[in-house]
Amino acid sequence: MRWQDHISVNPAIVHGQACIQGTRIPVSVVLANLAEGLTTEEIIRSYPSLTPVAIQAALAYAAELAQERVLPLPAN
Repeated sequence: MRWQDHISVNPAIVHGQACIQGTRIPVSVVLANLAEGLTTEEIIRSYPSLTPVAIQAALAYAAELAQERVLPLPAN
């Protein structure tokens, strides 16, 4: 799957945040729901314009972003 086919960035939509294509739903909202433990089905119930593929694309997008830079973690 190519996340680029499902995610768009447009300065005129949600201030240029990465959104699920054809919606005004930011990728960050999808990822936050996943991080909270919601299932794909629960997220789609809240955002009916999403699809399972779009949610997977959000994860793929996040995975690619995580590879682009290393964030320092606090020492324990």
